Amino acid sequence: MTTHGVLSDSELKRAIKQGWIVADTPFIDDQIQPASLDLRLGETAYRLRASFLPGAGAKVQDRLDDQLVMHKIDLRAGAVLETGCVYLVQVQEELALPQHIAGAANPKSSTGRVDVFTRLILDGASSFDHVPAGYRGPMWAEISPCTFSVLVRTGTRLSQVRLRRGPQHPKREIDFTMDLAMTGPVGFRAKRHSGVIDLDRVGAYDPRDFWEPMEARKGRVVLDPGQFYIFASKENVVIPPDEAAEMAPIRPELGEFRAHYAGFFDPGFGIAPNEGRAVLEVRSRDVPFFVEDGQPVGKLVFEPLCGPVERLYGESGSNYQGQGLKLSKNFAPWR
Repeated sequence: MTTHGVLSDSELKRAIKQGWIVADTPFIDDQIQPASLDLRLGETAYRLRASFLPGAGAKVQDRLDDQLVMHKIDLRAGAVLETGCVYLVQVQEELALPQHIAGAANPKSSTGRVDVFTRLILDGASSFDHVPAGYRGPMWAEISPCTFSVLVRTGTRLSQVRLRRGPQHPKREIDFTMDLAMTGPVGFRAKRHSGVIDLDRVGAYDPRDFWEPMEARKGRVVLDPGQFYIFASKENVVIPPDEAAEMAPIRPELGEFRAHYAGFFDPGFGIAPNEGRAVLEVRSRDVPFFVEDGQPVGKLVFEPLCGPVERLYGESGSNYQGQGLKLSKNFAPWR
């Protein structure tokens, strides 16, 4: 292990004991992932007119006036967040970081796979999902369901935060490509005007009510503008026990589409005998676009851990270890 790098689960537990991460309610054991911490929604959602950033010196709470907030929603008994709307929810966890600790946030895998766009906003922020070194204060989740309306409640986990000691020092990068040559469906296209998805329910929905299977003709498919798709990488992804990885944003020169929402890979993902692929959450942009088997779609950026891992990804059960082309945990297997 190194003195600089991503905090492992053992380091995150130590950070909680030292008061760097606090919450009004007790932390849950499986909330602490091998190299990240799940964030839980609080009690109130604010329906916003538009997304925003508070800017230097401003607090998020102070920006929530009647020009920005349309109405408030009580999440304690559960509430539906509707497609095409923007919501803001303070998460239960707050930070009091020392000056040598910074971080970043990302949607959880299940969040990205149902096309819920989620970003973290902090006091004084001029960018999303960035936790500056030494940050002290609350964290807010901006939530925008893009295809499916979703049911959430206090305690629902949509995003996760990864903390690191010292500046980010990528260890290595690996490119990956899209697999359009597999047997059976090569991908899934989301159906519009489907039912509500309760994001806390596992295996509860028939995927055929929400998704259409896709077939590749001559190793190609056409992405329609504004549609949401699930594909898989051609390459297996293996994250060693002493590293963490993040799926980097798609480079504009690779095509007219966005290749992912969620991007954290924890140590232990894909280690034999549970080899697994990266699942790609794809949205085409302004024009129809052909994608081909083996087309480059992004890269994995690896970082070292700065502490030992107590529990590798998948050791206590996981919905995505050893995955191939897999929809979110909310759906039963495709048959």
